[in-house]
Amino acid sequence: MSVTGSEHSPATPEEIWEILRQVARRQKEGERAARQQMEEIRAEGRETDRRLKKAEDMFTSQWGRLMESLVRGDLVPLLQQRGIAVEMTTQRVAASRNGEHFEVDILAANGTEAVAVEVKTTLRPRDVKRFEAKLARFGEWLPAYSGHRLYGAVAYLEADESVVRRAERRGLFVIRATGSSASIVNQPGFEPRLFGRAAAT
Repeated sequence: MSVTGSEHSPATPEEIWEILRQVARRQKEGERAARQQMEEIRAEGRETDRRLKKAEDMFTSQWGRLMESLVRGDLVPLLQQRGIAVEMTTQRVAASRNGEHFEVDILAANGTEAVAVEVKTTLRPRDVKRFEAKLARFGEWLPAYSGHRLYGAVAYLEADESVVRRAERRGLFVIRATGSSASIVNQPGFEPRLFGRAAAT
């Protein structure tokens, strides 16, 4: 394209097509760069999410263990006051079978009786329901205790009074963790329910 003074000669069709091709190339390069930048941002976001999840899991796990330790420390005298002579306690009793996983937060037992304890920071109605289902299959998962008289207990830091009473109505010991100790908060006259196979005999 030639220039004479301040006037421009009209662009030829070939020049127009070349300009359009350059614009298209630049647009594609811009889109490619934008996609790459977005992918880098997403990758950074995924990595940040992964690290946050890892930190959250670590905190949750450590907090759960702290709660369990707090409850376990007072569990033996609490159950002995209720006539259950505990000889051993253990945390995180687990079993796996056919792709299913079973875990009890705390197990207290003697030669004939066992108390399975579910520990929750906040106790909710669904926790009570799920724990009952777990207790019904306790002997299947832990056959060494299938002949024991099995009781259940839920321990918590926070819970609505309605949930506490629901758990009690379902025959569960209810243990509240408070500060540096734990206490059974069932109403006077509470009779714990037997779960598992021993309940049917």
